[in-house]
Amino acid sequence: MDQSFETKIVHHSLKKTNHIRSKTTPIFQTSAFTFSSLEELEGFYQGDESYLYSRTGNPNTDELGQMVANLEGAPSGVATSSGLSAILAGLLSVVSSGDHIVAAEDIYGGTHHLLKEELKNLGIETSFVNFADQTAIRDAILENTKLLYSETVTNPFLRVEQIDTLVKLGKDYNLYTMVDNTFATPYLLNPYQEGIDIVAHSATKYLGGHSDVTAGVVVGSEELMTKARQKVVNLGSNLSSFEAWLTCRGIKTLALRMERQSANAKQLADALYQNSNIKKVYYPTDLSSKGNGAIVTIELADTCDIHRFFSSLGWVKIVPTLAGVETTVSYPLGTSHRALSLEEQQNIGINQQVVRISIGIEDAEDIIKQFDEAIKASV
Repeated sequence: MDQSFETKIVHHSLKKTNHIRSKTTPIFQTSAFTFSSLEELEGFYQGDESYLYSRTGNPNTDELGQMVANLEGAPSGVATSSGLSAILAGLLSVVSSGDHIVAAEDIYGGTHHLLKEELKNLGIETSFVNFADQTAIRDAILENTKLLYSETVTNPFLRVEQIDTLVKLGKDYNLYTMVDNTFATPYLLNPYQEGIDIVAHSATKYLGGHSDVTAGVVVGSEELMTKARQKVVNLGSNLSSFEAWLTCRGIKTLALRMERQSANAKQLADALYQNSNIKKVYYPTDLSSKGNGAIVTIELADTCDIHRFFSSLGWVKIVPTLAGVETTVSYPLGTSHRALSLEEQQNIGINQQVVRISIGIEDAEDIIKQFDEAIKASV
């Protein structure tokens, strides 16, 4: 057919690309996929075709979900729009109105709010307890409890969860278990392989690794991930194809980054232990044979002015997040845990002197020197 200019400019890019052998996965930057007939369209609903609309699935998001699942040793994974949406999808795959969750009290503030407020509005109650106390966990389990929830490394005080204990409790009471593995990453820990049912990640952090993407991934069995995927579709919490592609690219250097960042973190922690102006240093010692993670949390002595400390950090950026290649700091009292009540903050140790440090890939001596200067300036 002869076509007008207006028609040509719409359809000029339609070309077959199946024969092009790209070294990397192409970005399927499309909102929908086309069909040559009604029979082919119906084939999607019968399982013969993979893609219909990018909210229901896209090759890039599928690649990310399966990539993280493979790293965790899980059968299936689902990519989502953020870490919190990954957690929500995982939660809703096993709990519904009338159910009860027992969660660790010392988890990320955003997750704490999700469990305490948002899920409560859906008829799902949560009890927050000290997960270092097995008796406290058992005492909190009710007849309608369905799930035990924690983090492999808690935010911000870096308590390493006893996964074997959590798995045993789950089996003893016939409960699902779920953990957020963001801080450890699959490079250091694989909780699914240890018996945890659902593992979530804020891929915004170490998986993406470069502070240029917001994404999440949840992994588990095929059965549970089918349910989680349906929640993502129905709630509209899908990830864009480009952000999925960026995250997959970031994952390729995860081992290199975590090795360097964990080594830098240990050197900084060792140096801060010797500093008399630091009241307490939080850093794991038994997380993994590959390292103990790239976060160091400190509590400055009362003689330190927190405002002077933050204004004296030089090239170290103040941000409300973590895990990029640059060393950064955040203020839990003013950001991640500000929504907690004063009592809840005090119960887990959050106060105005607590600082969470996310260590980057810079030279370790430069990092140590910068923090030494900031601490001196704050006294």
